Amino acid sequence: MSRKTIRKILAEGGRVPEYTRKKERSSPVTGPFLEIVERWLKGDLKAPAKQRHTAKRIYCRLVDEYGFKGAESTIRKVVARLRGKIGPARESYVPLSASPGEQAQVDWGEAAILMDGEERTAHLFCMRLRSSGACFVRAYPGEKLEDFMDGHRAAFDYFGGVPGECWYDNLKTAVTKVLSGPKRIEHEHFSALKAHYLFYAHFCGAKKGNEKGSVENLVGYVRRNALVPVEEYRDLGSLNEHLLVWCDGERKRKGEGARSASSAARATVRLFADDGGEGRPRQPCAVRPQRLLRPGRPQGSERRDTRIVGPYPNIARRGASGGSCPQP
Repeated sequence: MSRKTIRKILAEGGRVPEYTRKKERSSPVTGPFLEIVERWLKGDLKAPAKQRHTAKRIYCRLVDEYGFKGAESTIRKVVARLRGKIGPARESYVPLSASPGEQAQVDWGEAAILMDGEERTAHLFCMRLRSSGACFVRAYPGEKLEDFMDGHRAAFDYFGGVPGECWYDNLKTAVTKVLSGPKRIEHEHFSALKAHYLFYAHFCGAKKGNEKGSVENLVGYVRRNALVPVEEYRDLGSLNEHLLVWCDGERKRKGEGARSASSAARATVRLFADDGGEGRPRQPCAVRPQRLLRPGRPQGSERRDTRIVGPYPNIARRGASGGSCPQP
């Protein structure tokens, strides 16, 4: 670097001079099509979010309608540049992760089944552990409060423990009123369920199902893999037996796949492994299941004392007897 350049840098406060292009670089391949692409992208701003042009669709239209001869990768770069210029700023997302036993996600889904020769709709209570991906699915005739409560009981019994927190949509069976920010007024019976099993509840923002994408994906995965083809069942009991066997198979499949993974992944699988193998009985618990992971807090020493809560409600120190399961 010459002395003259260094003097110029010092005179400008230490800012390194940059090359500035005075004239736009010519684009002989894409130049004639830039106005067309820009017009399509501006039109997308008024179209439904799920029916807008993708870069691939724009490339196909240019080839079919205007005889474009360039590469698809070239159009992808043009579309990315123009979208940043004319469209709103894209949202940024932070990948969600959780330690073993820390988080479960809960959602309802629907599936068509045959019963008594007629097609009916089964409502699927779905819970998935965020860290290991272990899932539990149970069918109900509806999505009433008693079904919601029983789904938790059955899921915690199946996993053999209670996660530190569960993530939900703003279900009416859990939330009676959505307040500002993360605060909610919970249904009194749901608050009682939390106090019984001692777990936190986190409610997603409005139209933010991506915040619990793990269980959102589970609903479709169950329909495609556990309930295809559409078969006939005697009753919901036989359907739930089928779903239980399917959940066991998924759990076993994930466990086998983790044997060649890291030690942390193997520990995650062992955390949810059945103590008695595939034949472990799943009867209603006689005592509160042990929490899967709750670092820094003694077991059975906390209970909720408020119904107006944020993601982490107030805790009152109570006796351990407040968290025991009723006798079957």
